[in-house]
Amino acid sequence: MERTSTSAEPDPADRASADASRADASSAGPSSPGRAPTDTVEGAGELATLARILPRLPRGLDTQLGPGDDAAVVAAPDGRFVVTTDLMVHGPDFRLAWSTPHDLGWKAAASNLADVAAMGARPTALVVALAVPPGTLVADLERLADGLREACAEMAPGCGVVGGDLSVSTTFTVAVTAFGDLGGRPPVRRDGARPGDVVAVSGALGRAARGLDLLFRLGVDHEGAPDADLAAALRERDPDVGWQLAPTPPIADGRLAATAGATAMLDLSDGLALDAARVARASGVVVDLDPARLGADPRVALGGGEDHSLFATFPPGTDLPGGFRPVGVVREAGGGAPRVTVGRRDLDEVGGWDPYRLWSGQAG
Repeated sequence: MERTSTSAEPDPADRASADASRADASSAGPSSPGRAPTDTVEGAGELATLARILPRLPRGLDTQLGPGDDAAVVAAPDGRFVVTTDLMVHGPDFRLAWSTPHDLGWKAAASNLADVAAMGARPTALVVALAVPPGTLVADLERLADGLREACAEMAPGCGVVGGDLSVSTTFTVAVTAFGDLGGRPPVRRDGARPGDVVAVSGALGRAARGLDLLFRLGVDHEGAPDADLAAALRERDPDVGWQLAPTPPIADGRLAATAGATAMLDLSDGLALDAARVARASGVVVDLDPARLGADPRVALGGGEDHSLFATFPPGTDLPGGFRPVGVVREAGGGAPRVTVGRRDLDEVGGWDPYRLWSGQAG
């Protein structure tokens, strides 16, 4: 049987190995030369820093008790809630030379909101923990809070930040935990796809990967270190760079998919091929993707990650909701292993986003 590769050229992994040998000066957090001592987290202290951040965060519609007590209280009308968490660490997950503080807040919210949406739930609350170098500017954390607030307002209106924590670290780290309400519906899991189901996607395929490829190739200086000015110029010229740094997944389509009877769903955080394989294994089926529906470069659509689009399967004949579009069909595994095929051809590898492979935690 002919086999199809998912690897996109050029491979970011090749550039990452060279990138890993250099540490960008921003790895210790945004610098603060010439600033007053109270402009930094270390100088201002925890209480003063929080006093500047908290007013910028959104209060959710379901929040009964927000920041300021030992724990938050969030309404759970369904009697159940979904919960997920994502960690963003400088090096493996982002570069301060490429991402603005606003980008970090936006992307941290987006990745978690997409996980909630993929269960068919409505995002209700976020808990945000930050560990940052002592020289980090408080103003940068204010901008990060603005990114969180604006992401919630655009993608999940009514979702609020209900609490969190702030600490000091040599590595800039953002951890977000998200909660969601199922609205009386069962969660949409990964193991419900059945032969004959339509495979559909809502959102971008490969945009974040194309943006990352541009940053690796053109957003670095002559020594290969991430360069803020070059990245900003790239972002102005190519919207895919902005999508990598601050994606806008179709959060509302998660609930629409659940209402329409989606049999399985997940968010495409690690790439179409890798994430579709997770549904195939969980459901014991073959997910057969149509290469004609994967855009101009199917390799990038299959192997790229971090779009945070929604992948779902629907019973045949379903009127696909929202922005969902068909990209394949579910077939019986028969005597073979559950897997992903493209045009009924096996993949020779299931590529996708892997921070352990593609980026180095010691890179700048």
